[in-house]
Amino acid sequence: MLQKLKLIFKDKDLRKKILFVLAMLVIFRLGAAIPVPGVDIARLQAFFAGNQFFGLLNIFSGGALGNLSIVMLGVGPYITATIIMQLLTMMFPALKAMYYEEGEAGRQKFNQYSRFLTVPLAFLQGFGLLVLLERQGAISHLDFFSRFTNIIIVVAGSMFLMWLGELISEKGIGNGVSLIIFAGIVAGVPSSLSQVLFNYNVSQIPVYLAFLAAAFLIIAGVVLVTEGQRPIPVSYAKRVRGMKMYGGVSTYLPLRVNQAGVIPIIFALSILLFPQMIVNLLAGAQSPMIQSFSRLALNFINNPWMYASLYFVLVFLFTYFYTAVTFDPESISHNLQKSGAFIPGIRPGPSTAEHLGKILKRITLIGAVFLGLIAVLPLAMRAITGNVALTLGGTALLILVSVALETTKQIQAQISMREYE
Repeated sequence: MLQKLKLIFKDKDLRKKILFVLAMLVIFRLGAAIPVPGVDIARLQAFFAGNQFFGLLNIFSGGALGNLSIVMLGVGPYITATIIMQLLTMMFPALKAMYYEEGEAGRQKFNQYSRFLTVPLAFLQGFGLLVLLERQGAISHLDFFSRFTNIIIVVAGSMFLMWLGELISEKGIGNGVSLIIFAGIVAGVPSSLSQVLFNYNVSQIPVYLAFLAAAFLIIAGVVLVTEGQRPIPVSYAKRVRGMKMYGGVSTYLPLRVNQAGVIPIIFALSILLFPQMIVNLLAGAQSPMIQSFSRLALNFINNPWMYASLYFVLVFLFTYFYTAVTFDPESISHNLQKSGAFIPGIRPGPSTAEHLGKILKRITLIGAVFLGLIAVLPLAMRAITGNVALTLGGTALLILVSVALETTKQIQAQISMREYE
């Protein structure tokens, strides 16, 4: 380990990439500390302390939402735009061909469309959040010009973070968007620990010990599920060309247990945020019927057990849905058949696609249940203990461990390549 660290700092290019990533993350944290004009920070902090959903969103933004900073939206609009574009590939064959068949040029064009879609999504999300916070009394009422100015500022901040993420991916190491989310969660850890220390109570020592034990178990489970895969044996037919024989080798096709990553959790959070914004906007309507409906909906949303159940179901369904979008058994079967490969005991073509689909459904069940439990764990712990500081739970640990594993693998690959040279 020490030898690898020495290699990292001795190699000029690798050291430059790591320092570049750190510099970009420092810029992100500076932006998260700059609030938009006309914000009462004390009222905002009181609101986020009493609202479990916005408290969770605030943790993922690294406190940027709690400060109502210029980057309060984070990379959420860009992630949502990317997810929507990938879902559209299921409905439009031209988009699917662009992403899967046109190579790097097609993916660059696809990513450009995602960037264009990010702008209106950031406008909608910024407008909805500001109006919702006004209605909740978290911020003072703004006139049209002030509200429009704040919306422009937060949209520009979101686009700036998207640009930073792409710079990190291009000139640094690791996935830029994932590292920005990683930095936001890590930045929220000191405040959570300070809440635990300042609210220290001898009677809650067993709760804190149980939380630490659960954290270690979650980390172990995340590593196990993230690294877990089901190898499908694949053999290549022997082919004779001239005086030489090609093929005849055996390998395997790895199917990951958690094929979707953390995307279903992020998408479920976005879906849950939308009806909450709509209901809060309807609460100010003049009609008594609409007001009574909004009160019933708010009571349902604010019920921690009902909310956690809906959250679990959405994460479970989106895991299957996103896995179906990103992994196409028919396409894999077609590519295997073109390259002269086959799964032993399974006929090439539709039978291979059916076999891969059946295995994928079984292992995705494990990944979907795991992601659902991880997602609702912070809400369950907060409902049981009543401690806001324990909101940093399974979802955050899942993202932290996944991003750390991915970045470590890329650094090790760079070290191995340089050792080989």
